[in-house]
Amino acid sequence: MAYTAQKPPAKESSEQLRARIPGWGADLDPADRPSVPREQFDPNLSGAHWDFPERQPEDRPRERSIEHEFLTPVFGTSCPTHGVSGAIRRFSYAKYSEGRAAHWLLLLAADRVDAFGSTLRSFATLRPDNPITQTGIRTEFTHHGIKSRRGQQRVDLVHQPLDVLVVAGPWIAASLGAYAAYRKLSRAGRRKG
Repeated sequence: MAYTAQKPPAKESSEQLRARIPGWGADLDPADRPSVPREQFDPNLSGAHWDFPERQPEDRPRERSIEHEFLTPVFGTSCPTHGVSGAIRRFSYAKYSEGRAAHWLLLLAADRVDAFGSTLRSFATLRPDNPITQTGIRTEFTHHGIKSRRGQQRVDLVHQPLDVLVVAGPWIAASLGAYAAYRKLSRAGRRKG
């Protein structure tokens, strides 16, 4: 069992492992180990004074990989899941193993949903996000962004045309959507008036 002070029992004996894996156990003989003169085995050296560590209380349900029987004794709580992105994350952990691409793609999608949601929430505040200063576009012109790319053998030059689309694309789409909504509302207003 994980998180206990005792070493878990071996599934195979040393003889079985040596027969199955060439070279296994080459360092079992203390004479063949260079660290033996300095090596000390003391089960109390770890400083652990417990058989199983005290568990952190789980105030909210936390996402847990399906490979694990339970949460680790201590876990992070600084960014609890919330909203639609939290539902996507919980679904990813409940449905897919960490070895599946679907698990990680859903977590990426949840991050994008969370970023989009925080951008929308910023418009409801007195200080909305500024896409020019907060995405680094302004520094491209003030800190020699284009000059640093010419004549260089940089690996990231290949995807830089896509960076513009990824950074500016959502803002352009939102602006076009707002403009289309404004035109539709203004046309509807003219027809009534």
